[in-house]
This record gives sequence, structure tokens and C-alpha cells, in this order.
Amino acid sequence: MSLDYKLVMYQAAQGLRAGLVLDDAVFDVATLTGNASYSTTVGILGDWDAAQPALELAARKTNGGLPLEKTKLLAAVLYPSAVYCAGANYADHLQEMAHAHKIQVTSDPRAEGQKPWHFLKAPRSVVGTQAAIALPAHAQSVDWEAELAAVIGRPAKNVTERNALEHVAGYTIGNDLSARDAMSRTTLPPTSPFRFDWLSQKSFDGACPLGPWLVPAKQIPNPQSLSIKLWVNDVLKQDSNTSKMIFTIAEQIAFLSTRITLYPGDVILTGTFVQRARGDYDYLNLEQYLLDMSPTGGNLSGVAGERCEIFKS
Repeated sequence: MSLDYKLVMYQAAQGLRAGLVLDDAVFDVATLTGNASYSTTVGILGDWDAAQPALELAARKTNGGLPLEKTKLLAAVLYPSAVYCAGANYADHLQEMAHAHKIQVTSDPRAEGQKPWHFLKAPRSVVGTQAAIALPAHAQSVDWEAELAAVIGRPAKNVTERNALEHVAGYTIGNDLSARDAMSRTTLPPTSPFRFDWLSQKSFDGACPLGPWLVPAKQIPNPQSLSIKLWVNDVLKQDSNTSKMIFTIAEQIAFLSTRITLYPGDVILTGTFVQRARGDYDYLNLEQYLLDMSPTGGNLSGVAGERCEIFKS
């Protein structure tokens, strides 16, 4: 029976390295396995079928290691080959956004035959745990979206929902930071195809905190039964469960794979949920914020969770 481990990217004396976290210690994966291509999580994901047994064997022969609490952890995947983000994939968030934008939406997209809907975030917007993120100068209304992230470990093209999860290497958590007031160019008419500005809203520097670790999929028997919470300055703002997704992770992967081949290292942010005690929308507009995210269930929960410091640029 394999030992439960997590994968991280961390700052080592020789630079950025992939680490295997076991208990409270971090071990260099390339050194542990004798495979130099495993010096990054991207390299590990690119060889996932062979890497899994190598990692399980390595987890059995660990000795020493770096103390986890004294190790600087980075994003779980640096840098993803692509970041796909599910839009409005929880019914409560769908209604919340509809209310904010004063539009009518269906409460059951499935009943109307709708399919999952995704947009892209720039891979270089990904930052790690404990990152310091400057709010973009072009926006005054930036907010947070805690999400479960699925990381691809095997190429997926036209896969079925039944076998879609076989292409997932593991799971982590992410935050889809969003500049709401940069969403549209208000000088253009509502009918203009150039009115919406997804780049400015979703892909500023630091817009995608991810991590701190990747948990292998085989350690998460049911990714549709995980609780995720987010705090802003110790105030609980989000609290929900992946069981409330409109389209499951398997459905999202199956649909995306009909449009484009998914590759090892691709990240799918699977959607966010309603924000508690939000009132008429509050945003990150003070001088400094601390954002904490904590997933529970399976082995996603852990020592650090994710904490990012956000400040005005």
C-alpha cells in the first residue's frame, strides 16, 4: 500500500525544485528518484504514468528532508501549459453574478441543454502560496474566487465522462482573482463584440494563486465531495462543497477535450461558489489583505492551506 504524499514546487539553495511532501518534511524529487527530469512538477506531470510508481517507491525510502514549516513553497505547477476556468459553475454563484449585473439567468442550465463554459487565464498569472500580489493599477474592484483545480496528467482528446478522471494527475486549490470593473469597456456599445475585456479582468500579474501542493488523484476517491473555504483578513467569505457544482469535473474534462486536446500540466479551475455576507459586493480596496483558503476532505487538507498577501500597487 502506497504512502500518501503531496507534490510541491519549493525554493531550494540550487533554485526552484519539485518536492515530495511526506508528513512534515520536503524531499527533492529528482534526487530521490534519480531522474533529473523530475526537477519540476511540470516535468513529473509530463511523465505521469512512469512517475507515479517511482514516486510511491521514493516515498518509502525517504530519510531526513527539509522541515516543511521552514520551506518556501511556490505554486503547485510552475508554469501550467494552460489554465482553463469554468464560469458560473455553481448555481448560487450564477445567481449572484446575475444579480450583480442585473440580468436574468436560468437556475438550471442543464434543463436548457447548455454545456460547460470556460475561459482562459494566462499561465504566467499563476503565483504560489504566500505570494505577495499587487492589485492591478487599472482596477478598483478586485475580488476572490476559491476553486478546486484539476491538473491533467495524461493527454485527453474526445474522452468520455466515464473515463475523464483517468486523465487527472491530481488536485490542488486555486484563486481566480478578478478585476470586476475591468470586465467591459464601457465606452463601447453593449452590442459590440469588443466590449468585454477578459484579459484585463482575469489575467493581471498574480491573478491565479495556485497551491501549495498537488495531491495525487488516487488519494482523492471522490473529488465531488470536498469542502473549500476562503477567508479575507480572518473573515469567512466563502464556504461550500464541490458536490454543488453544476457540471462535474468529469463533464468539464470531457467537454473541453472535444474542443482542444488537454495536455499534462494543464490546469482546470472548476468554478467558484457564492460569497458569504457580501451585501452589495465588497472588494479588495484597503491597503492590505490576507487571503486564506483551506480545502478539506480526502488529503487536500494540510498544514499550510493557501495564504496570499494582497496590497495596493
